[in-house]
Amino acid sequence: MQYTHNYNPTISDDEIFVNILEEKEKIGYYNLVFQDTQHYKEYAKGVKQKNIVVIGIGGSTLGTYAIYKFLKHSKELEKKLFFLETTDPIDIHSKIENIDLDDTLFIVISKSGTTVETIAIFKYLHSLVTIDKHNCVIVTESDSKLNAYAKIHDMQTFEIPKNVGGRFSVFSAVGLLPLAIVGIDIDDLLKGAKSIHDGFFYDKEGTRERLLKKARFFTEYKNRFNINVVFSYSSRLEGFNKWYIQLWGESLGKVDINNTRQGLTPIGIIGPIDQHSFLQLIVEGRRDKTVTVVKVENFDNDLKIPPVELEGLEELNYLNGKKFSDLINMQADATIEAINNLNDIPCDVISIDGVCESAIASLMYEYELLTSLCAKFMYIDAYNQPGVEGGKIILKEKLKIKG
Repeated sequence: MQYTHNYNPTISDDEIFVNILEEKEKIGYYNLVFQDTQHYKEYAKGVKQKNIVVIGIGGSTLGTYAIYKFLKHSKELEKKLFFLETTDPIDIHSKIENIDLDDTLFIVISKSGTTVETIAIFKYLHSLVTIDKHNCVIVTESDSKLNAYAKIHDMQTFEIPKNVGGRFSVFSAVGLLPLAIVGIDIDDLLKGAKSIHDGFFYDKEGTRERLLKKARFFTEYKNRFNINVVFSYSSRLEGFNKWYIQLWGESLGKVDINNTRQGLTPIGIIGPIDQHSFLQLIVEGRRDKTVTVVKVENFDNDLKIPPVELEGLEELNYLNGKKFSDLINMQADATIEAINNLNDIPCDVISIDGVCESAIASLMYEYELLTSLCAKFMYIDAYNQPGVEGGKIILKEKLKIKG
């Protein structure tokens, strides 16, 4: 008798947690919260250039950009951080013309060391300015071709561990090095991430219970609620939204152990801007979406609406004197209440403490854990990306033929 099936029995929370503990022994991102940051900080002290240009794409830039975007207007940073990550010639030209390349440190980031987009941009920059060990540092795997290039030219290198995937690498040299150089407190970043790590691994009734409940809902109701909307109520979280979309899409869009196609579709929107567009689809559109609202409790900004009299608009004078930070959080609360009043849209709220390193890091580490948990419930590998690799292979072949 032969028997095959595609029934995946519901796995218990305890079993999932054991699986995560086992995975923690070989998947490196979990333990990045424990690393020594001294070598990053020592290198950062010696950087004299005012402009820091990160050359990379995807996991090599999105996490760093998310943190920098969130913090840069609340910190007195002496250096500016730029990202060259697309082969769009207009984008490349427009960014470079606003950078003093003679006062720039170039950070080339590629886990594989052969990323087409990254090397193409690096080649172009070589045609514009002399790049050597005095103004360039390499972040890559220890045995990559890019690392070999760095050794030939006596360039400083920082290693991306082989067991840390690109989209999970923000708390490695990929993110910590450029962020330390521009003056962001990377110890506080790791402190925030570690708070979520410890809450998950050591507090069964707190963070672990909350994340397991959310991951289980997402996966057990994936056929009904296949779209997961992150509604971030701060423009500073625009970078986080982009990072989340890569993390969620590339990690969870997979074929499972029974050869069944899985996936949850990430959407990242910004409030209150998208209250005037996407919220209509959430409220009156198909019931195929979950909503996570992300609020910032303390914007550390006292900007107020002045008591300006506008003839004909006197009925809106109730706005006078209100802080913009209070207004945006009232808008978030109104959206949350409107959604909850409908009783048929799954919705949760994440409130982060303020605009600081630990706040954004805790949010990002939480989403890394949530991604890993969803993958376990879905019986897929969160850490590979065969769908992306196919396109890379085709591209390289086309380039060789046309060359």
